[in-house]
Amino acid sequence: MITSDNLTSHELIGLRIEIIESSNPQIIGLNGTITDETKSMFTMSTVNGSKMVTKSNNVWKFSINNQDVVLEGSKISKRPHDRIGGRV
Repeated sequence: MITSDNLTSHELIGLRIEIIESSNPQIIGLNGTITDETKSMFTMSTVNGSKMVTKSNNVWKFSINNQDVVLEGSKISKRPHDRIGGRV
């Protein structure tokens, strides 16, 4: 089960996310569901279509079990199979 304590070592595809801080002020507030993930990018489904956003330049808010978890993108900027089950 995904919790705030073990979020960084789980699969993120399917989770709801929102950008709450960014080096690009135009994307703050962008939210949606993660549909794909690479080492440095999330692909998210938004109301305006699919968007690809870098992980590391942003602070992300994940919604898990009606609880919000905030993570810096640098903490999750690894390939998914390197991050899952590994230490961050």
